[in-house]
Amino acid sequence: MAAPLLEASTEIKATPEKVWAVVSDLQRMGEWSPQCRKVIVRGGGPVTLGTKTINVNKRGLLVWPTTAKVIRFEENKEIAYRITENGSIWSFTITPSENGVKLTERREAPNNTKKVSQVLINVAMGGEKPFDAELVDGMNQTLGKIKAELAQTQ
Repeated sequence: MAAPLLEASTEIKATPEKVWAVVSDLQRMGEWSPQCRKVIVRGGGPVTLGTKTINVNKRGLLVWPTTAKVIRFEENKEIAYRITENGSIWSFTITPSENGVKLTERREAPNNTKKVSQVLINVAMGGEKPFDAELVDGMNQTLGKIKAELAQTQ
């Protein structure tokens, strides 16, 4: 069973608007995520509530596509998208803090993931617990790269 909630956070010395400009540009996800290598926004244009994406993921020699739909979109605060193939929800939440913002990346699976996803994770990715740990590590890498990107633009 997938963990119902995985998350990682970092503090960033930037305004919510600057952080939002980065995390809401889903096409750039491939620059930061160690697993999601490319995001294509269907129909082009800016990302908004209801936007659909095609994603290319990679882990070692294994490459697989997913699709997603933006289900929460609150400018300068939160963007969340549901992965069609497994039902999980990925999000970035921006919370103002004393020195800028706290940026949190989450993977929610409150009702577990779909059976096909569970089988593939157990067969091809070493099981749920190791894969969940890998996802949290990937979140920390993603947040670190976003933080570094924002530090360069200040």
